[in-house]
Amino acid sequence: MQKVLFLDRDGVINEDSPDHIKNVHEFRFIPGSLESIAKLTQAGFQIFILTNQSGIARGLFTLSDLADIHEFLMKSVEKEGGKIAGIFFCPHLPNEACDCRKPNTGLFEIAKKLYDFCTADAIMIGDNAKDIIAAVRAGVKTTILVQSGYTPIDQILPQLPENTPSIIVKDLLHAANWILR
Repeated sequence: MQKVLFLDRDGVINEDSPDHIKNVHEFRFIPGSLESIAKLTQAGFQIFILTNQSGIARGLFTLSDLADIHEFLMKSVEKEGGKIAGIFFCPHLPNEACDCRKPNTGLFEIAKKLYDFCTADAIMIGDNAKDIIAAVRAGVKTTILVQSGYTPIDQILPQLPENTPSIIVKDLLHAANWILR
């Protein structure tokens, strides 16, 4: 069985901002996130990042800026001994009728089509309701909510489907330790 892990980006791997992460200079790893990705990679997980990036449609940054951020992210992960199998993003505004913006499942479907795995066996780690809802809709059974994003947990929980998430933890490091227990 293939071990698949989905990660949201902002608020899970790096510090989030209501003003968007617009360039490499604004991108700051959450302490322990690089180490966690390395540990999960070494444990045999194929890791995918699924991220909403509406700053593109808002004109706050370009596809080239986003590519620079993701190149920096992937090189930093590799330097720590980890590997990101793929990064999938939605560039659309929240009010656009697209299939890819979480809580829709399009990013999961694209990854599944390209890499051929079963989402039911996968794990999703996110910092907000959209991440967890999208994962549940895509058939992911194990969902982990991290409290490292900027939205308070008491605002997230009322939005979630019953019996989700599987666990709530402080950050990606605590999520990795729970997965690898």
